[in-house]
Amino acid sequence: MNRTLHIPKRWRIAARLTAALGLAGAVTLTGLPGSPVETASAAPTAKLRPGTGKRCDQKHLGRTYDKTPSNSGFPSGTTNFDKWAGNPKNFNYPLPGKAFDGLKAPTAAEKAKALSKDPDPEKNVDAWEAQAKASGNPADKAMEIYARYLSKQRPQTFERWFDKIYIRNEINNSKGASFEGRLVKDFNLVGPDWLCEVYVDIFDENGKKTGYRKYDAYNKVSKEFNEFKSNSVLRNKQLGQDRIIARSMPDHTFRYSGAKNFSAGQIKKINDFNAEVERMRPGRTNQVRGFQRQYNAIPQTKPIRGYSQYDRWFAPGCAGSGTPTLQAAAASSCGTRGPVNDRIRESGRTLEEAKRFQAEARRLDTRGTLPRGGPGGVDFTTLELRYVGGLAKGKGMEYSMKADMMPDPDNNPGFGGEANMTLASDSLFTWLALTPEKFWVNLNPDQPDKIMDSSFAKTDAGRVLLEADLEMKHDFAAAINPEKFDSAKRFWDNAPRRDGMPCFPEVRLWIEPEPAQVREQDGGIYILDAPLKVSTEWMDMDWSVPGARECKLTDPEKRASETLLRTNVMPEVDRRVNNDPKYADLRRVYTSRVAAEWIRLQDAKKETDFRPIINSNKVDRWPLRAPNEAWTKQGTYDRYMKSLREGVEWFKLEYGGQVYNQGVGGVDFSKSPKRNITRTRFNVENRTLDTTTRTSLTSDDTSYRDTDILYMGSDSVGDTGGADPTPTPTPTHPEPTDPPSRPAPSPSPSHPAGGDHNKPTPQGKAPEGNLAHTGSDTPVGLLSALAAAVVAVGGGLVWWMRRRRTGTS
Repeated sequence: MNRTLHIPKRWRIAARLTAALGLAGAVTLTGLPGSPVETASAAPTAKLRPGTGKRCDQKHLGRTYDKTPSNSGFPSGTTNFDKWAGNPKNFNYPLPGKAFDGLKAPTAAEKAKALSKDPDPEKNVDAWEAQAKASGNPADKAMEIYARYLSKQRPQTFERWFDKIYIRNEINNSKGASFEGRLVKDFNLVGPDWLCEVYVDIFDENGKKTGYRKYDAYNKVSKEFNEFKSNSVLRNKQLGQDRIIARSMPDHTFRYSGAKNFSAGQIKKINDFNAEVERMRPGRTNQVRGFQRQYNAIPQTKPIRGYSQYDRWFAPGCAGSGTPTLQAAAASSCGTRGPVNDRIRESGRTLEEAKRFQAEARRLDTRGTLPRGGPGGVDFTTLELRYVGGLAKGKGMEYSMKADMMPDPDNNPGFGGEANMTLASDSLFTWLALTPEKFWVNLNPDQPDKIMDSSFAKTDAGRVLLEADLEMKHDFAAAINPEKFDSAKRFWDNAPRRDGMPCFPEVRLWIEPEPAQVREQDGGIYILDAPLKVSTEWMDMDWSVPGARECKLTDPEKRASETLLRTNVMPEVDRRVNNDPKYADLRRVYTSRVAAEWIRLQDAKKETDFRPIINSNKVDRWPLRAPNEAWTKQGTYDRYMKSLREGVEWFKLEYGGQVYNQGVGGVDFSKSPKRNITRTRFNVENRTLDTTTRTSLTSDDTSYRDTDILYMGSDSVGDTGGADPTPTPTPTHPEPTDPPSRPAPSPSPSHPAGGDHNKPTPQGKAPEGNLAHTGSDTPVGLLSALAAAVVAVGGGLVWWMRRRRTGTS
């Protein structure tokens, strides 16, 4: 039977704007595939290779211990997975080749010279290697590197070969061995019981050798095979071989020790293998163990002027025009160098590129030495500046970025690191370069000629604030929809009424900072938390939507409406501004703002490399960047006015027998209060954050304690790493001693700012700036009244209703 679709004359809801939905990626945990050996034969076998292994104490410590101490080995609990609860430790590993990461592809003349030693490519490389070792001249080492690249046909460019092959091989050869040595020292894997680099040969059913498995350590008494993973990632091929060995050698057990927290997927692999072995060995438990203990790997590289790569991020000495990324170092005050730079450059620009980078890195990581998660292990959308220090003339600055880890980097890797890093860096310089009276944005239908300062509009910092203002007003429209939120219905049910229908007052909305938690010590500032809130208050506007229903409210009714809004609507908007990914740029820009004002204060006390930039009002070096280079303030304002005229969220209101369709249209950092917490509170609530931050300047994988929060740092001096300490076994498992803190600087004096001549006229009282606390309990003007960030005093939303129906029939 055919039926005609009837569209009702009366619409209950007219959707005018579709909200963006964030989809959470699901992590799928799959079983471990069988090894090729298992599928090729029904009964492969394994045997310990005769004479295999070298005593661990001799190999890693250069000493021989007569006996194995009683506290030797890893802790073992009642389950098959153990975790060391102590503070993270560091281990150093040599990475001298990294000093040549500024080399570009060889020119024709350099190619000719690099190939000049011998017509045989391998002998030519050997000749350059011998000359470089004998002379110690970096120019000879550069020729050796070029000779290696030219020794065969390469599918990669020189730069990609150097980064993905040459340096990766150097890391594979040194990082894993250094981690092994650290574990030998920390857990006393010494004496005659412990052997390192032990081989087990694997045979098919006919006795033909088909492969081998190498273990990092082996205890001859307990018969435990140990695999050490500096990135806590287990390889399926090795696990497949371990299954064969478990069947062939039923008196042997297995332990996998990681320098980072094992992911849920990795823990499942360990647990699944353990369950299989326990079924093979009834009555015996914990045959396969996992053990994790936080370590930070620190590469030992001494940069070489003219050969090492420096980047422009947060570098005041070379904040010139052009690309914000690569450049060769010319002076210590020009360029930054550190682990965060490598992480950023290794991230893909798109998800597809990030997946290619991730797969390539996994393929080349033969020793499991990639930083945790690999190139896509960082959630770059959460990247924020959280520490600034080391300011001194000719030294640039030290800094550390904070970011979350990706939960499933192989299937959903993080990407976009360069864009987010550049935004954070450009914003810092923008806040420093422009004088404070230019820091405002304004979406107000009564003031179309005062959208934002023209200089500020040429920067991404300005763009982010104006776009966030409009986005916030759209989110406010959704938050007050009674069909979406019960709290919104409570607002409408209790709002003042006229002719039986609830009235909404004309309000302005703006984003402003809550008091930020900081700690100023060790010659720098730790930005611990920088929350934002959305404020609202009454605002009379001349402009109105044609045909809008307006209510003339008394002052008490206006105040009552404001209170209802703050109680029932604003919490949802606050939640979005502080947590939603679409405001990540706003949060990133704001933490850079806090850091910039601290730099201003320090430069006022003693000259830094930032002085030529501060208040210069020159922002051409930090322009709008792709893909937003064509953005204009007028375009955003036009979208704002369109939303006022047409509405962005429609819903039905029905009170007293009357039905109306309700339409809603539509950043103020005018103060950024900063409260310095006490040293005691800092140490209790942010335990080891100071040492974590310092470590992040040199370590390529610094987690905060045992969390999935990563700190990545850099500095402008370029000297990374230190002397590799000689490890010695100890009778216990001591924790590292934190380095002594440098005394905190004296409190800064108040730092007043200049006047304001170009701000729009507020339609109601604008929030005022105030003095903040830093360095001690003495108040100082981190963000004083007129030096505060951005004023968005424009019209918030124009509310209006068109009558669609009267009565109930």
